[in-house]
Amino acid sequence: MLSLKKILSLPAILFIFVLPLSAQQQVDSSQNSLFKKGKLTLEGYVDAYYSYSVSHPKDATHPYVVSYNRDNEINVNLAYISLKYTSDRVRATFTPGFGTYMNANYATERQTLQNLLEANVGVKLFSKKDIWLDAGVIGSPFTNESAYSFDQIPYTRSLASENVPYYLTGAKLTVPLGKWTAYLYLLNGWQVIQAQHDPLDFGSQLEFKPNGKWDINWNTYIGNESSAVYPGYKTRCFTDLYATYTASNKWTFTADAYIGWQRRAEADLITTREWWSVNLCARYTFAPGNSFSARIEHFRDPYQVLLTPVTGASGFKLSSASLGYNLAVTDEVLFRLEARYFGSPEQLYPKRDGTMITNKDLWLTAGLTARFR
Repeated sequence: MLSLKKILSLPAILFIFVLPLSAQQQVDSSQNSLFKKGKLTLEGYVDAYYSYSVSHPKDATHPYVVSYNRDNEINVNLAYISLKYTSDRVRATFTPGFGTYMNANYATERQTLQNLLEANVGVKLFSKKDIWLDAGVIGSPFTNESAYSFDQIPYTRSLASENVPYYLTGAKLTVPLGKWTAYLYLLNGWQVIQAQHDPLDFGSQLEFKPNGKWDINWNTYIGNESSAVYPGYKTRCFTDLYATYTASNKWTFTADAYIGWQRRAEADLITTREWWSVNLCARYTFAPGNSFSARIEHFRDPYQVLLTPVTGASGFKLSSASLGYNLAVTDEVLFRLEARYFGSPEQLYPKRDGTMITNKDLWLTAGLTARFR
């Protein structure tokens, strides 16, 4: 019997794309209803940015984040070209990605997998019920922000989203229940493509859309985090609650709160250590195509489960506030400016000379983002 790891391998995912299809070509096969009315489409995305840190780190890398993390240089955070196949009962996506986000967030993956932003295939299990089973590298449901900045309220990513998975590898079952949608996950681990341990991990998402204004999500994760890098780590539990509220055509709000627990071996003891985060974001559209955005957040990891201070400080406590301006040049092109302040009771930020550290920092970031689909 094939293992799940083999089923989720890249050749299995890419198989769908060797079908004799061209972009937008209709497939007519009376013998196999799974592939009726299928089409292949091409999408693209480029997010270029410049970011400057007042602390001006010596290695030109902003610590504690994977997005927009290069200092005082023009670079590309994320660029991709995505192939998507869709039919009545089959869907598949293959998306290679590039940029400083990929370099930072996929650094621990095998070299052949480090540019695999998304790669999955899905089947609608019943012809008359919209229940889907997808398998491969998929987007994470955690927090109110994703790796793609275009549809996010602030330009940069929150500490909450930067320190939980942006991507997952495994199988996802989608079950619509009226205004509710349930998702169940069987996973290789906490943001890994290749499994680091046995057994597989579990996740869930429950989404509620009572009307066109509210989108409420509750997510969970439980798994064994033991690996060669963290041999003492054992069970990890995580729960995340967030909501987005579109109050009017001018105001949009989103808020997120989560907490996680990590069991790990410390000396002769098994301890349970927690981390947590909260944030609130708002956007005000004051003219067509023009808006201001803001975010406040707190991130606490006192036992360094996810983050270890680069300065050697004890524990990790960090708060942030940002204010941004967003200009929609067209429906598919955004220009954005953002100022973001960080403050902590700990000395978390090194300065360029390497001899000084500080408990605060200020980032100024500008970006131009375009997509086609």
